[in-house]
Amino acid sequence: MFAAEAAPTFYYYIQNLFMHTIEVDHLTKYYSNSRGVIDLSFDVSKGEIMGFLGPNGSGKTTTMRMLTCFFPPTSGTARICGHDILKEPLEVRRKLGYLPESVPLYLDMPVRSYLRFFAEVRGIAGRQRRARIDEVLEKCSLTHVAHRLIGKLSKGYRQRVGIAQALLHDPEVLILDEPTIGLDPKQIIEIRSLIKGLGAARTVILSSHILSEVSAVCDRVIIIQEGRLVAVDTPQNLTRRLQQTPKILVRAQAPADALTQTMLSIPGVVSVAPGIEGPDAFIVAVEEGAPVINSLAQALCARNWNIAEIRPVDMTLEEIFIQLVADDTEARRR
Repeated sequence: MFAAEAAPTFYYYIQNLFMHTIEVDHLTKYYSNSRGVIDLSFDVSKGEIMGFLGPNGSGKTTTMRMLTCFFPPTSGTARICGHDILKEPLEVRRKLGYLPESVPLYLDMPVRSYLRFFAEVRGIAGRQRRARIDEVLEKCSLTHVAHRLIGKLSKGYRQRVGIAQALLHDPEVLILDEPTIGLDPKQIIEIRSLIKGLGAARTVILSSHILSEVSAVCDRVIIIQEGRLVAVDTPQNLTRRLQQTPKILVRAQAPADALTQTMLSIPGVVSVAPGIEGPDAFIVAVEEGAPVINSLAQALCARNWNIAEIRPVDMTLEEIFIQLVADDTEARRR
């Protein structure tokens, strides 16, 4: 009897261990004659923070609204924690928390009352309700403003209230649409830290126009353009794929012309260009596999020039994004 009962439990444990939390399968959405998204397919694993990138109008919000069952796709489907968005929308909604770009806040309600209202809507029982509210208030650093009117809070704290509401029912998946839009740099850093902490216990999809934020927070990125999938990978893998010529940052106190000529004379150096880090900075493009860093250091030291920094540099996420979108646009024109 024990073995018969234990076997299904063990089977489902193993199945869930290797199952993708989010599975998007040929998801397509058309609005009358206009395009929303076209044939999107990707997976997001348990505990992963996925960045969702694309120009305005590329289909990011449309995709998020389909995943959260706000409206159905024209074709294709998706599964959240194994539940189909078309066949089991209520189960999907139980499994995820959603922060839309425009957070639906009741500005004349205190923070705690607002969270209590949504806990009741979610069907969280009395004793558990209070415990969950206290927990999300603490997790989102809202305890000290719990009795203040939402309308009196700063934009950053309102975003925290929206995230707290999305966390009330302890979802396995969080979908956050532009969670830092309109925030100042300090607030962005705070929300970024909060999101990274949340990702330790659940799966997160995060859309953002701040590419440095995505690079700092996300494990992988999805890039879409005009409703179509352009790339799904880690920033590091995208860099290796796109950056055909390795580059080195050199910062040294020396006459610019003489420094440039000296570096160009070193075997393996392809080109030298001014860097954006300051007047003493240069970006040196080198041949793949060329052992250039030691040669650069030796050549500069031989001229008694003070070296501040020599290190390899990768493409930024901004550069990756711009290149992929440009390549996709050019491919469609052909």
